[in-house]
Amino acid sequence: MRELLRTNDLVLVSAVEALLDGAGIGHLLLDQNMSVIEGSLGVLPRRLLVGDDDLAAAQRLLTEAGLGHELRHDR
Repeated sequence: MRELLRTNDLVLVSAVEALLDGAGIGHLLLDQNMSVIEGSLGVLPRRLLVGDDDLAAAQRLLTEAGLGHELRHDR
C-alpha cells in the first residue's frame, strides 16, 4: 500500500474516501483513532493509503477533482 494523502482535515478525508468509493478504489485510513491519544485536538494527521496497483488511478481521480495539491508525491 502507498500513502495517497496525509491531512488533519476530516472533511477532506471524507470527500476523498467518497471519491475513491465511487471509483471502486479500495483504501485504508490510518491514524483515525489517534484522537484518544491527542485529546481530540486534530493535531495528528490521518493517512489515506491505496494499493500499489491503484495509486496512479487514485492520483488521477484526485487531480481531476481539483485535489491534486493534496497528494503525497514523495511517498
